Amino acid sequence: MSIDLAPYTYVTLSMTPEDRPALDVSFYSAELWVRGGVIEERRPYLAISTREANVSVSTSGPVTDADLETARKLAARAALYLADCERLHTAQTTPPPSQDEAA
Repeated sequence: MSIDLAPYTYVTLSMTPEDRPALDVSFYSAELWVRGGVIEERRPYLAISTREANVSVSTSGPVTDADLETARKLAARAALYLADCERLHTAQTTPPPSQDEAA
């Protein structure tokens, strides 16, 4: 049995004396704004936001080989997320076969 929660954003900040601070932002919602573009014609960016939080990804200057690799990984993971959403949505919206059809 699954529990369906209302959309929410979860933000945590972890700080310990021996480690660098770590900020985690999780969006559990379809109520997202996704934007992208180019800053000053040299820095691409991608931003994902809710009313509570914003996460932006950009280069620190001109695009490098490492930036291209990061963008490719991001695109590949986004494609997997889309495929999983489509598969699960289809499974959740397709009625199970009736007893007559199963026989």
